[in-house]
This record gives sequence, structure tokens and C-alpha cells, in this order.
Amino acid sequence: MRSRLRYAKVLIFSLPLAFLGVFFVYPILTLFDISLRPDGALDLSAFARLLTSDYYLETLLFTVYQALISTVATLLLALPCAYVFARYRFRGRSLLLSLATLPFVLPTVVVALAFSAVLGERGLVNDLLRLLFSLDHAPIQLERTLAIIIIAHVFYNFSVALRIMTSYWSSLGFHAEEAARCLGADELAVWRDIRLPVIRPALLSAGTLVFIFCFTSFGVVLILGGIRFATLEVQIYYQAVNIFNLPLAAALSLVQIVSMLFMLLVYTATQRRLHLPQDGRSAHSARPHTLRERAAIFITVGLMAILLFSPLAALVWRSLFVAGHLDVSGFTSLTDKTRASLLFTTPLQAVFNSLRFALFATSAAVLLGTVASFMINQPGAWSRLVDPLFMLPLATSAVTLGFGFIVALDEPPLDLRSSWAIIPVSHALVALPFVIRSILPSLRVIPPSLGEAARMLGARELVKLRTIDLPLVSRGLVVGATFAFTVSMGEFGASLFVAQRESVTIPVVIYRLFGHPGLTSYRQALAMSVILMLVCAGGFLIIERLRGVGVGEF
Repeated sequence: MRSRLRYAKVLIFSLPLAFLGVFFVYPILTLFDISLRPDGALDLSAFARLLTSDYYLETLLFTVYQALISTVATLLLALPCAYVFARYRFRGRSLLLSLATLPFVLPTVVVALAFSAVLGERGLVNDLLRLLFSLDHAPIQLERTLAIIIIAHVFYNFSVALRIMTSYWSSLGFHAEEAARCLGADELAVWRDIRLPVIRPALLSAGTLVFIFCFTSFGVVLILGGIRFATLEVQIYYQAVNIFNLPLAAALSLVQIVSMLFMLLVYTATQRRLHLPQDGRSAHSARPHTLRERAAIFITVGLMAILLFSPLAALVWRSLFVAGHLDVSGFTSLTDKTRASLLFTTPLQAVFNSLRFALFATSAAVLLGTVASFMINQPGAWSRLVDPLFMLPLATSAVTLGFGFIVALDEPPLDLRSSWAIIPVSHALVALPFVIRSILPSLRVIPPSLGEAARMLGARELVKLRTIDLPLVSRGLVVGATFAFTVSMGEFGASLFVAQRESVTIPVVIYRLFGHPGLTSYRQALAMSVILMLVCAGGFLIIERLRGVGVGEF
């Protein structure tokens, strides 16, 4: 009986490993093979072209440059805000800190459309300036510029830096700066000699993570920048889809993978020196007393409202009003078939596709993620080896994964390139690390004595699993499922590669509609963006409500 149970356990634990091997390791190895052996023999001409071409070297340098500028801008804005949140208690502080995370869970296509709605040529700011100064043209021309890419990256990653630095600062206290003030130090000296040295570990950790997100940014750069501001991600898509130069696209993907692995090693090194508290509450915060302290809070709240919420408000306003009059034609026309809606599919059908794929992807990710979490939670060196293995999809961009799918899964018995099933499979792969990181902490806080007591009372392994383990990790399961559903609904990079005529998703259709001329297409893109934003916001609210000690490691 024990032998049969052990074999069953090994078989069940092999399921997530097999899924990872077939749908991650195999496509990545295929990319390596295409880039190194395009004709069956070793051929490094694609890499030689990368090294000798000024264009591709400039693309790599621009990828690093825009990520660096975006990271610095994000940290410069988030640092003083993090100090205010860590230092002071004020009404609405916890709610504002939670709402600040909403932009980060939004799909990149929604973020791009939101900035187009507020700062684009047809955006609210330009409309207001035209009205106020009787202008015939848009005075602010930010579309297809580096500036709007950086602004969107700051919007997208602000909450990451804010939360990391606020949590770290809250755990340390402010006794050192109070002592420095007693010794006559001015505000500049306090920042230079006390605050910056104290916050440096969190600053490095947040900066590294933001740099990684900006380095692999795809939707924001593709929609707001275009091929003129192509990063590695955009070049991979352009070479594979537009030019069909698979060896060069594979070589670029390999450069992307190596770069990402290096940056993740740097991030891991910074994380080891960063000990965050179990929750984000500040044990050292105080009520503001002086006018300057109240002004700092007012400026912080105002800055966050403008930066984080005005683009989303502009997106909703633009979808509902035209020239100040209510117009819901963007929503009512979602049932119409147009060439702009991509391959003669109605935008509403894409909504149903996304919901259907998200349900499949969520089911697969939760099932495999639960099994993987129990496997990782087992004692021994094996679990420590398997744990980082399941995090590898996070070290690989969705564009690279999508490209790997179309070049690897095109022959029996894995001929999925023309099947709708490839989309939920790719979404499940991207969501799997989020599910594991949501369930695993709940497993780790279960006292071993509960399982020992159940065994002493004669409970079998399945009974223990059903009556003890699963009920205690139920919150983590719900958080993981919500993460998986939200990730699937908003996934853009891989879907753009693998979506077929009958299986387009909301983000793909938004991208196609936004790039198609005409007011009808633009309003349909806005309407679909609002729908997707509401779905992701609902998922975010569920995650925030259930998130707590032992639930989630992100």
C-alpha cells in the first residue's frame, strides 16, 4: 500500500515538471537550436550580424538606456512618497497605498491606451488646451516619443518601488534622523547622511526590479513608441512576424534570455540583503503636526492622483464622452464585424475568447501550481532545486515564449500552432509562478504537529490533504486563481504571436483597433480597454482583500 502511494505521489509530482519541460524548456531549446544551427550545422552568422550591425547594437543600447532613464525617474518620484507613507499616519493612507498597486496589475495595452487618452493628439489635455487657447493643432506632441514611453513606465512601476521602500523604511524607524536634527543637521544633511544610506538596500532592490520590468517592456513600447523606438522585445516580434527572419529573431531572444538571467541574479543578490517585514504597517509612523508635514502629505497625495489615476480616469471619460456629450457607441459597436476588429472577428467575440481562455488557463495553473507548491514544500535538497525551476518563466519574456511556441510546437504530436489551445497553455505557463508564490507561503505556516496528530488518529494522506492542508491554504488558492485569471486576461506578448483568426483575445484586438485609422476603431479600442481594466481591477480588489501574512511572496 505504501509503495503504491509513493508511486502515485511521484506520478502526481511529475505533472508540473512535465508541463514545464514540454511548454517551456523544449521551446527555449528550440530557439537555441534555431539561433545556433539554422540549417542543421553550427552557424553563428546571426550573432555576427548582431555584433557587427550598428542598428542592432543601438537597439540593445537603447533598451538599456530607456530602462535606465525610466528606473531613475521612477525612483526619484517614489522615494519621497515612500518616506511620507512610512513616516506619517493620515486618513486614507492604507487605501491609497493599496490603490497605488492597481496600475501594476493592468495589462500594458490598457496602460498605453490610457496615456493616449490623456496625453495623445486626441487626448484630454490637448483638447483642453485647444479649447482654452483656440488652437487648431495639438500643442503637446508626445505620441511616438521617448518621453511618453518613460512616463508610462513610471506609471506602471511606481507602485513596485513605493511598496518595497515603504515596507523597508517602516520597519527601521526614524530615531537616527531625529538625533541628527537635535545635533543641528539641516534637511539636506539628513537626506544625504541618514535617509539615503538607510534606505539604500531597498532602493537597490526596487531599482533592479523596475529596471527588469522596463527592460522587458513590450506593449507600452510597441503601442506608444513603434518601431522607431524598438527595444529587444519589439525587435524580436518585428523580425519574427514582419520579416520572418527566424534565425535573427532567435539570436535576439537568446540575448534577451541571457540578459534577463543576469539581471535576476543581481536582483536576487539585492534581495538577500533586504529583510522586509511581514506586513506593510509602520510601527514608527506618527501623525503630522506642522504645516510643512501636512503640505508634504498633500503634495504626495496630489502627485499620486495625477500620475496614477488621471490616465485611468481619462480612459473612462474618453470611452463615454465625445465633445462633452455622452456617447456609448464604442460599447454598442463591439458586436459589429469590421476589418479593423482583426480577421473579421467581432470585438465582443474577443471578450468571450479571453474569458474562455482565462478559465482554462486558471484551472490548469491552479492545479499544476498546487501540486508544485506541495512538492516544493517537501523537506530535502530536491525541493530547493525545484523551487527556482518553476520561477524560470518569470525570467523569460512573454514575447520570447510566444516566439518559442510558434517555432517549436508545429509538428505532431505537439502541433498546436494552429490550435486555440496554445493560448491558454501559454497563459497558464506565465501564470504558474504567481500561483505557486501565492500558495507556498500558506503551506509553510501550517504547523507540522497538525499532520502528525492526524496520522496518529489514523487519517490517511488523502484525508489529511482534504481536511487539513487544502482548507488552510484556501486563501492562497483563491489569491493564486485570481492572479492567474487576471494575468491571462491581460497577457499580450505571447498572445500576439500565437493568436489565430478565431482565437484573438482582448489585448490583441485593442492593439489592432488602436493602430487602425478611424474614430470607430479608436472608440472600440477605448471601450474594450475599459472592460479589461474593470476585470483586472476586480481581480486586484480580491487579491488585496485576501492578501495578508502568509499569503503571497510578491
